[in-house]
Parts: sequence; structure tokens; C-alpha cells
Amino acid sequence: SKTGLPLSTYFSAVKLRWLLDNVRKVQRAVEEDRALFGTIDSWLIWSLTGGAHGGVHCTDVTNASRTMLFNIHSLEWDKELCEFFEIPMKILPNVRSSSEIYGLMKISHSLKAGALEGVPISGCLGDQSAALVGQMCFQDGQAKNTYGTGCFLLCNTGRKCVFSEHGLLTTVAYKLGRDKPVYYALEGSVAIAGAVIRWLRDNLGIIKTSEEIEKLAKEVGTSYGCYFVPAFSGLYAPYWEPSARGIICGLTQFTNKCHIAFAALEAVCFQTREILDAMNRDCGIPLSHLQVDGGMTNNKILMQLQADILYIPVVKPSMPETTALGAAMAAGAAEGVGVWSLEPEDLSAVTMERFEPQINAEESEIRYSTWKKAVMKSVGWVTTQSSESGDPSIFCSLPLGFFIVSSMVMLIGARYISG
Repeated sequence: SKTGLPLSTYFSAVKLRWLLDNVRKVQRAVEEDRALFGTIDSWLIWSLTGGAHGGVHCTDVTNASRTMLFNIHSLEWDKELCEFFEIPMKILPNVRSSSEIYGLMKISHSLKAGALEGVPISGCLGDQSAALVGQMCFQDGQAKNTYGTGCFLLCNTGRKCVFSEHGLLTTVAYKLGRDKPVYYALEGSVAIAGAVIRWLRDNLGIIKTSEEIEKLAKEVGTSYGCYFVPAFSGLYAPYWEPSARGIICGLTQFTNKCHIAFAALEAVCFQTREILDAMNRDCGIPLSHLQVDGGMTNNKILMQLQADILYIPVVKPSMPETTALGAAMAAGAAEGVGVWSLEPEDLSAVTMERFEPQINAEESEIRYSTWKKAVMKSVGWVTTQSSESGDPSIFCSLPLGFFIVSSMVMLIGARYISG
């Protein structure tokens, strides 16, 4: 309720607690007031503004919100959480907005000159938040999906904090200025996206390069009833089912590698649909379109499939590096820099490639419901129960048990009559 995060080793607090418990150098540095802790952005800002010689120790609200120590309502380090994890608050960075001057570039003492000496550092955002800004998702209900090894889907929920009942994270989206309001987002992660293409290449060997999958999928234009659930290490949002494992089902004697390639691309799209459905249930804001970025968006078959399965348009910007763009936008709009404005009336239209749904809604729903049927079949493959602890009897199969029992009764009856 304070952080928007589940208790997990994925976030900073538990890692920092481990360091304080197990690394003597860190323990000693904290005792002697020589230790500072922050996320990677904190270290970069500190180093670029002079490091040990007067460096600025700060972070922004988006990065702070991933430490499990930050109260996303008060926008401050949470005293109760810091006491719970036994982390001294004096080592934590100052929390600033995502767009303001944090300090000026200071040349290292080991160098004699620096072209960037005195240049302000004024933009700081976490990875997915930066992509949200780069996609200009500034309105409630606007969402972007980044297609990489996994998929990261963020939906802007505006100035209200929406807590998920469907396995999504609540996070700070951005705060673009010291006196500007904070905006929040819901985030859902698909564990396996680009990783499934790599699996087809490295494990099955049906493609030599990742780009070949588009060519294979284009050859057939359908999965021919084949469905691929890439639950290689369990199902993540919205199921959170660790017992699941990957399956390919609906195979026939006509299924070939092209159909499997198509099914793999469909799997990425179906997983995104599940996250979007969870978001719609959590915040009640139906999406009119989905904005996309990341390396996999170069695959036109994938983008068209995504539009068909979501049954809403998919929009891809001509500038693919939206994370870097978002950080640059925040930096240039900072007070005291003013290279550009992020006010809605000042934002120019961005060149976009648009993919419209090309199938009817009924077909989209049938394919999605069949996918969900396949997902249910992937659940329960890994169990902690050993075969010995279960009922080893063949009678656990009811039809077989009934057959054997009835046969024994008939045999005993026959012997009794003949006797």
C-alpha cells in the first residue's frame, strides 16, 4: 500500500539489507559515514557532478519508487519501511522531480579539459517511465508497450494511484518539474517476448537469425490451429503460476516450422492482450489504441497480429529509441534549460506507422479464447508432490479401476456357479 510493489528481491531494499549484513567493507563505510546508496542514475549524477569532490547525491521519483523504501503517496523515503529493513536514511539520495537541474557537469581532476564542463544535468527517469514520456503518453488511459526480451506495458492512470487486483505493479510514471504534479501508472510485464524468438533460433534451430521469423510467418499467414504458450519458467502476470511450463498444442501432421514461427509471434500478442485486459479491469479505462516501441516492432507481421488480437489500432513512432527520447524531453523542458516545452499545445505531431485490425471482432475473440484454453493446459506441470506420495494404485484411473473390479467380480461369480 505504501510502495505499490510486492515484497521481492527484485527491488533494492532486500539487496541493500544483504550488503549491510554480509559485506564488512559496506558495514564499516556506513559506520564511518563514508557510504551512500542509490540506483544507477544516482551514481551517474554523483560521478558527473564531481563524485567524491562535491558530487550531488540525488535520484528522481520514478527510480526511487523501485527501491521498496519510497512512499509513492508522500513522495518521500518512508521512515517505517527504512526502520523495518534497518536501513539508515542518511545514506539515501535526495529525491527530486524527473525534470529539473540537479547539478552541473564537473570535470574530473584526472583530466585537464572537458567539453561538457558546466553543462546542466536536468533529466532523470527510470527506463519504462522514460519510454512512456518518449511516447508522449501524457493523458489518462494512454498506454505504451515496449517489446524487448520481455514486454513492459505501462498505462498512465493520471494523478490517481490505482492499485491492481490482477497482478500488476503501481508505480510513479513521472513528475516533470519541481512544482508539477506527480502522475502514476500501472505496469504489467510479459516475461517471454523476444526471448521466444531466441529460443526458436538457439534451441530448436528453425531460424538462423531473429529476422527470419517474419519471413517464415509470412509464408503461411496462419498458425493452422497451433498454439504456443512460452511459460518457460512459469506464468507471470496476470496468472502468477510457477507450476506452468511451455507447451505447443494443436499440432497436426501438416504443422511445420512456419506454423510454429507464426504461433510464437501470436503468443507475444496474446500475452500482451492478457495484460491489457487486466489493466482495463483495474482502472476501467478502455484503450482506443496501443503505442509500441522496442526492437521487435520492426516485425510488421507481429505488429499486424497485435492489432488483430487486441482489436484496436497499434501505433509505432518513426523514432524507435523512445527511452532515450523521453529522458531528453525531460532534460530539455527543465526550468532553467527551456530548450522546448512539454505543454500539450506545444507538442508537435509525431510521424507514426499505424496498424489497423484486419479481422472481425468475433474471430479475434475465438483465437484469444483458444489461447486461454492452451494456457490452462500449461498449468500444473511442475508439482512438489512426488509420485510415491500420491496414490500409486491403478484404481486412481476410474474407468480402468471399474473394469478390473467388475472383471474380478465376474470371475469369482463364474467360479462360484461352476462349483
